[in-house]
Amino acid sequence: MAAHRKSAHRKPKQRPFTGPAARTAATLALAGAATATSASGAGAAPAEPAPTAAQVRAKVDRLYHDAEVATEKYNGAKEKEAAATRAVDALADEAARRTDRLNTARHTLGSMATAQYRTGTLDPALQLALSSDPDSYLERAAHLDRAGDRQTSLLSNIRRQLSGIARVKARADQETEALAARRAELDKHRTAIRTKLADARTLLATLTAAERAAYERAADAAHGGGPATSADGSTAHPDRAVTGAHADRSAPRASVAAPNSRAARAVSFAHGAIGKPYVWGATGPNAFDCSGLTQAAWKAAGVSLPRTTYTQINAGQRVSRSELAPGDLVFFYSGISHVGLYIGGGQMIHAPRPGAPVRIAPIDQMPFAGATRVA
Repeated sequence: MAAHRKSAHRKPKQRPFTGPAARTAATLALAGAATATSASGAGAAPAEPAPTAAQVRAKVDRLYHDAEVATEKYNGAKEKEAAATRAVDALADEAARRTDRLNTARHTLGSMATAQYRTGTLDPALQLALSSDPDSYLERAAHLDRAGDRQTSLLSNIRRQLSGIARVKARADQETEALAARRAELDKHRTAIRTKLADARTLLATLTAAERAAYERAADAAHGGGPATSADGSTAHPDRAVTGAHADRSAPRASVAAPNSRAARAVSFAHGAIGKPYVWGATGPNAFDCSGLTQAAWKAAGVSLPRTTYTQINAGQRVSRSELAPGDLVFFYSGISHVGLYIGGGQMIHAPRPGAPVRIAPIDQMPFAGATRVA
C-alpha cells in the first residue's frame, strides 16, 4: 500500500516531442522569442545625434543664400506686378476717356433727336440709336443709311466707340488676370523668404553663445568683416526701410580712380551707404538688399538699372575679372544671386545678408560669376 502511495505522488515523465510536433513547438518558441525581443526594443532606438555647431552654421549659410535667391525672384516679381498694375490703371483710364467721348456723342445725337421730335420728324434711325438695348442697335445698324449725313456720321462714331470700349474692357480683363497671377507669385516668394529666415533664426538659437559668436566672426570674415547687427536673420518688411547698427564708416576708400565721373558718383554713394542694414526687397535710402544697393548707387549717378541681379548683369558691357574698374558690377554664384559694386583693389561694397550691414568686402570671398561695366 505504501509503495502504491509513493508511486501515486511521483511526477509522470514527459516524453519529448518528436516528428512534426517537435518542429511546431520549436517554431512557436522561436516566434515567441522574436516577439519578446521586438517588444523589449520598441521605443528604445537611439535618438539621432544633434547636429554639430559646424553643421548648424553650414545649414544657416545655405538658408541665407536660398533666401537671397528668393529675394531676387521676389524683386523680379514685384517689378512685373508693378508693370501689370500700371497696365490695368492705364486701361481703366482709357475706358473712362472713351466712355466720356461716347456720352458726348450720344448727347449730341440726343439733341438732334429732340429737335426732330419737336418738329415731328424723329428719324427711325435715331429712335434706334437711342434705344436702351445697344446690342439690338448694333445688330440693326444697317438702318444707318436712313439718317442724314451728319446723323450717319454720329451713329457710325457711336458704333465705333462702343466696339472700342468693348475691346478695352476685354484687354483690361486680361491684364487683371495677369495682375492676380503676379501677386500670387509675389506672395509665394515672400513666403519662401520669410520661411528660410525663420528657419535660420531657429537653427542659430540652438547654438551656445560661444558657438554663435564664432559663427558671427566667420560670417563677418566671409562677407568683409566689420561689426554687424544681430545675426538672427531678423528683417523688416521690404517696403518699410529701417535703420540699424552701422559698420565702420571710416574704412579707407580705394585708391584706384573711377574711369569716369558717373562711376565715381556711384562709388561715392555706395561709400555713403556703408553701415546701413540689409533688408530684403529694400532699395534705400535707409536700407538695401544687394541689387537694391547697386541700383540706388547708379541711380545717384543718373543711370537707371533694372531691379534684379539676373537683369543687372545684362545692363552694360561684360568685362573680365582682370579688367575690373571702380563702379563695375560684380556678380556671384552660378545663379547670379548676389551683386556688389567694385571699388578697386580687389574689393567691393555690397549688402551681404540679414544681420550684416552694407560693408566693404574682398570679391574673392564668394564664387565669382561675372562683371558688367555700366558706363
